[in-house]
Amino acid sequence: MAWIHNPILRGFNPDPSIVRVGEDYFIATSTFEWFPGVQIHHSRDLVHWRLLTHPLTRTSQLDMAGNPPSAGIWAPCLSHDGQRFHLIYTDVKSMPATFIDAHNYLVTAESIEGPWSEPVALNSSGFDPSLFHDDDGRKWLVNMLWDHRTGQNRFAGIVLQEYSPGEGRLTGPVTNIFRGTALGATEGPHLYKRNGVYYLMVAEGGTGYGHAVTVARSSALGGPYEADPAGPMLTSRANPDLPLQKAGHASLVETADGRWYLVHLTGRPIMPFRRCPLGRETAIQEVAWTPDGWLRMAGGGHEPALTVPAPDLPAHLFKEEPPRDDFDHDVLSVHFSTLRVPADESWLSLTERPGYLRLRGRESLNSTFRQSLVARRVQALDFTAMAAVQFQPEHFQQMAGLVCLYDVENWYYLQISRDEQVGRCLNLLRSLNGRYDEPVTRVELPEQGAVHLRAAVSGATLRFAWSLDGRTWTTEGPPLDFTALSDEACRVGRFTGAFVGVCCQDLAGTRREADFDYFEYRESE
Repeated sequence: MAWIHNPILRGFNPDPSIVRVGEDYFIATSTFEWFPGVQIHHSRDLVHWRLLTHPLTRTSQLDMAGNPPSAGIWAPCLSHDGQRFHLIYTDVKSMPATFIDAHNYLVTAESIEGPWSEPVALNSSGFDPSLFHDDDGRKWLVNMLWDHRTGQNRFAGIVLQEYSPGEGRLTGPVTNIFRGTALGATEGPHLYKRNGVYYLMVAEGGTGYGHAVTVARSSALGGPYEADPAGPMLTSRANPDLPLQKAGHASLVETADGRWYLVHLTGRPIMPFRRCPLGRETAIQEVAWTPDGWLRMAGGGHEPALTVPAPDLPAHLFKEEPPRDDFDHDVLSVHFSTLRVPADESWLSLTERPGYLRLRGRESLNSTFRQSLVARRVQALDFTAMAAVQFQPEHFQQMAGLVCLYDVENWYYLQISRDEQVGRCLNLLRSLNGRYDEPVTRVELPEQGAVHLRAAVSGATLRFAWSLDGRTWTTEGPPLDFTALSDEACRVGRFTGAFVGVCCQDLAGTRREADFDYFEYRESE
């Protein structure tokens, strides 16, 4: 028997939505403030997965300039109606305090790799929208309803409204079909239909360690919906010793031979800190229907398993990604992301100096608008990232280097700059929840030549180093707390994950460029 090993999508890949089209399985996950929007992974056996594409690649589809940390793309829903792919997504513009500005859109494509259409604006009544294709051909949108009023439940229920493809808009009445259970924070809705019964799957209990999956059902689309009397069908909330925590926000898929699987959000904490710097990841479980029509874990209980029986499908492996990128292509690797805005020739080039990634310095690491930063998800708790940079700063406001970053308030940055007394120099900068400091004295560098930079993480510890030849390394600075780059360590209401990458700033506005010869990301586990 073949086995699936969890998590199937490691690193920051939350809020999975899965769909099968023929022999192909696709999972869409949230990207929050990272561009391009929505990650789509592909598999043919549910065991092996590859990052395939991002559907939201244009600012006409997604304009996140100025979005606050952990806003942007929340909980996409990927579906297929037999002819086209449909992707529903939220662009969150302000974070929930009293009010929330969350705008929901639809894009479509004939092929999963696009081109994807311009967006159709749907509503802004709440987040986590999902599109249900009924067997009569009608389409229905569900999303959670946000209530800002004092004394009210912020998560005010799941609302349903019909979507008219011909008119390109929502039509008809809005119906609140499910107000949730005592767990609260009812969100992440998905509708399914089986044997004439409608099933509503929701996330409850918040996105942290109390997370859970609740299922309700009804004989009519508009309800009333009865919650499963057995309580959550999946959760880690009662067992802090489980390796997979935060289990919740799930989506269902049926294989061609009638087996059912559920993909769900999870987190793997570093103990004893109970922090998850890899962010919320995606795992999978086999599920089964009971004779009386409720959904249960196939192995019994309601806790997530690390290993799951795989379906009886031919093994389908993908070519492994090389750990080193020498920037020999004219497009960025699919694994790279930028913050809030797309990579364009105004600040990034792979062709001006062939074999190099050129970044023109723009705003600071605190900016939510125009950063010159290219990074990838951290997907293991033991890894080494390296880059070589050629950079000739003229003054202290120009800097470039290697960064480990959670968001604009939380990062560690080994950078090259210039000091009036030292000359060209190396410096280590740190910002944790917006508190900035420089842990070490500036190190003098030769006035010319490339500098190799390295970040090495082992569990909870991050160490930086530098080299002039790429062989002999000098450790820079003290051991740093890598778990500080996690939801649990950052301000309340943050839920992304750690990235590592390269960046360049020019705070004087003269756009001084830095040339990166390579970037390498190599996992040890």
